[in-house]
Amino acid sequence: MTIANLSRRTLLQTGGVLLASTALPGLARSQNAHSGGRLIVAADSEPKNLNPAIVASNGVFFIASKIVEPLAEASFDGKDGLSPRLATSWEGSTDGRSITFKLRDGVKWHDGKPFTSSDVAFSALSIWKPLQNLGRIVFANLEAVETPDATTAVFRFSKPTPLQLIRNALPAVSSVVPKHVYEGTDIATNPANVKLIGTGPFKLAEYKPGEYYRLTRNADYWAKGEPRLDEVIFRVLPDRAGAGAALEAEEIQLAAFSAVPLTDLARISKVPGIKVISKGYEALTYQLVVEINHRRKELADVKVRQAIAHAIDRKFVVDTIFLGYAAASTGPVPKNAPEFYDASVPTYAFDPAKANALLDEAGYKKDANGTRFSLKLRPAPYFNETKQFGDYLRQALAAIGIDAQLVNADSAAHQKAVYTEHDFDLAVAPPVFRGDPAISTTILVQSGIPAGVPFSNQGGYANKELDGIIAKAAETIDTTARTNLYKEFQKIVATDLPLINVAEWGFITVARDTVLNVSNNPRWAVSNWADTALQS
Repeated sequence: MTIANLSRRTLLQTGGVLLASTALPGLARSQNAHSGGRLIVAADSEPKNLNPAIVASNGVFFIASKIVEPLAEASFDGKDGLSPRLATSWEGSTDGRSITFKLRDGVKWHDGKPFTSSDVAFSALSIWKPLQNLGRIVFANLEAVETPDATTAVFRFSKPTPLQLIRNALPAVSSVVPKHVYEGTDIATNPANVKLIGTGPFKLAEYKPGEYYRLTRNADYWAKGEPRLDEVIFRVLPDRAGAGAALEAEEIQLAAFSAVPLTDLARISKVPGIKVISKGYEALTYQLVVEINHRRKELADVKVRQAIAHAIDRKFVVDTIFLGYAAASTGPVPKNAPEFYDASVPTYAFDPAKANALLDEAGYKKDANGTRFSLKLRPAPYFNETKQFGDYLRQALAAIGIDAQLVNADSAAHQKAVYTEHDFDLAVAPPVFRGDPAISTTILVQSGIPAGVPFSNQGGYANKELDGIIAKAAETIDTTARTNLYKEFQKIVATDLPLINVAEWGFITVARDTVLNVSNNPRWAVSNWADTALQS
């Protein structure tokens, strides 16, 4: 249902409890210390599985993170960039084979049962390790979780496992679900994957497909005085062009993940009562990447890959496609990951003359029509920017004699074609850097990844030296040594170009200025919003 027909009247008619604006009279406010109120937020999708312990993705986190909590969340000023949630501390052994988590006492699940270390052990061994898209990598060597008491969980690993990796991964991979709800069931089809039961500041009260998710305040939340809101309503507004109009009409109060198109930001930023915020996505850096099928003879030649890199005008991409809300990439690790980022990697300036020379050297001369060879180019359909970049790349390649034939498809067809059937020569992808190269970056270039794994090396690239560095880093306990291995990793990727990093970007939040405590952590849009409030 689009915003055009999801009007204020429609909202008022859907169950009576759902008002279109906190400005309307009759909104019940709690008399407790919290500030109360109802926050209405734009949501542009409806995940089929809302369980973040299984599907660690931003589309799921956006809603589920308010209900289901991780062991720790990202922080601008916390130790090691973390803020405790269900865990209050974590300590690794000197041999790297165990990590001890002390857990928060007195926490209750939304159904009233106590949260204990058994829930953490069950989530880790039965869900994160075998089922979760990211956890399969992070917890590959997890062999046991000991629970000596209700507030202690000791993770045991079969091989040395860096505390740096586990620590960096906690916000994304450690969502804890209740053992008593999932044990003995088919976890993948459990109804609780949609009707979530968590420990978070909000409870899932109602979901109307195509219309809204309604979250209500958890009065038994462990943090005193939180949450500060009575309700959060996620209105399903798939029409991105309508999010700005809904904000101006005060039908919603917040739109995250660039739900308001970049082309509208300059205008809407001048509207009284609306603020545009770029902060709060630092730990969710998206990367614009050209994936390469190395099975194609021409693309297996590094000179051809270098030519393609030189044909791309990154400044044009940043300024024109992203309207300045992005930065040019230098390699597989983004600039806002200072723990790992290395600026000294080889880079490829926009230079069509050099690109043409490299292609000539590689033996691919232009024919009478000025064409060297043709490629199948598949842009990811997830964002306007990835689709626009596909159009740009086709033109950029044409300028150096490569005929790129665009093939557009919906999300399911695109993923199947690229990651299962390998039916592509070039593809445009938006992988996410999640705080540590081992979580979601090395998989983009590591060899031997089974077919069917999204956002992984399905281009057939293989480099024994690079694979060796990835394997060594996975077992390197010393933080400095591990960090240096990833700097070496960046240099090899930037030199050999198994893929081409073009740009990196965060998203934009647009909110009414009555919404308080917005973007106050590096994963704010996918954090719990316990301290988010409305100005009275």
